[in-house]
Amino acid sequence: MTERKLWTREELILALNLYLKLEFGKLHSGTPQIIGLADLIGRTPGSIAMRLNNFASVDPYHQQRGIRGLPGGIKQVEPIWNEFINHKDELLFESERILAQREHVAIEDKFSDLLKGTEHLKGEYKTREVKTRVNQNVFRQIVLANYSTKCAITGIDIPDLLVASHIIPWAKKEEERLNPENGICLSALYDRAYDKGYIGITEKFEILLSGDLKKKHKADYHEKYFASLAGSKIILPKKYCPNKDFLQFHMDEIFKG
Repeated sequence: MTERKLWTREELILALNLYLKLEFGKLHSGTPQIIGLADLIGRTPGSIAMRLNNFASVDPYHQQRGIRGLPGGIKQVEPIWNEFINHKDELLFESERILAQREHVAIEDKFSDLLKGTEHLKGEYKTREVKTRVNQNVFRQIVLANYSTKCAITGIDIPDLLVASHIIPWAKKEEERLNPENGICLSALYDRAYDKGYIGITEKFEILLSGDLKKKHKADYHEKYFASLAGSKIILPKKYCPNKDFLQFHMDEIFKG
């Protein structure tokens, strides 16, 4: 009998990377991204799908739904999941570095468009800037996948028009920057309005208009783009709903009241 090939730490990290980027309900062997990762690391799509489902078993979202997986598989993925929870910035960047390496491309070349302007940076400052931009890109992929690539207010599904909006701003709480529960997929107008506090989202996921915005009620754009939003609810994602504590932080600290 052929001995089963043990999963390496790098392979498990790549599996987690893909798990976070996949839309809900696509953890099966026929998913193109799963087939692609299988080809990349020399495993079967079925084995990749099994590992992704192991990650689902340790994901608190799925645990709350009563999902259970094979104990042996869970024991392998749980340390990687815990590392992600405690050190998101380090593990997400490491996952992208490993992925680029497996694709035989330097990470700076793979993300050259994102990294424009960093060419002349040196040392630790450049390392930090590259890591930040790459992680922001990963966060965007995670958030868009979580919302099925649709704006939570309008339903717009054109990726180029969508933004992974932070509930708690990037600069405010470093430990929550890459938390999927700190992201909402919004089209550009509403991302800007939310970021600047012209609209808020309550713990009940209801949209509020700020006093500053209400002052513009006679303007045509107010009626067209904002008036109908007041009291409506955002379209909730399939998996990681906005953290209610984060929403309250935004209401207290960012929303213009």
